Amino acid sequence: MTREEKEAYMREALTLAKACPASGDVPVGCVVVSDGRIVGRGRNMREANASATAHAEILAIEDACRTLKSRTLRGASVFVTLEPCPMCAGAIMLARADNIYIGALDFVSGACGSRLNLFDWGIAPAPKIEYGILKGECARLLSDFFEEMRKNRGS
Repeated sequence: MTREEKEAYMREALTLAKACPASGDVPVGCVVVSDGRIVGRGRNMREANASATAHAEILAIEDACRTLKSRTLRGASVFVTLEPCPMCAGAIMLARADNIYIGALDFVSGACGSRLNLFDWGIAPAPKIEYGILKGECARLLSDFFEEMRKNRGS
């Protein structure tokens, strides 16, 4: 996959992430790509759905599995604007996705190498991980969101 293709898919994930703040959700977006097409989309909807598990990656994986009519995502790539947490990294691993492309790192709860690497545990085949796809745009979206939250709390 070319750099341009990777960036185009990450832009799709960013578009999903940009819809999150309207519901008070942290802006995280995710797309799952298989055979050159997007087969799953998800955005963080924890606040909107009042659900601890409504993370962008979980929703995108569920959407992709429905589209592909399969519980596995072999041959697929996951593009996510923020490094997955342990729950989402585990879901990606158990779905057997081949690749993960990550925008911004999460040094608080990231489970793909920055805080810990769940894939080092040998539970299932580890996907290939590439960091930094549109890193600046992904990080800026998050920092702007949290800055706005801090401002609103102070008012």
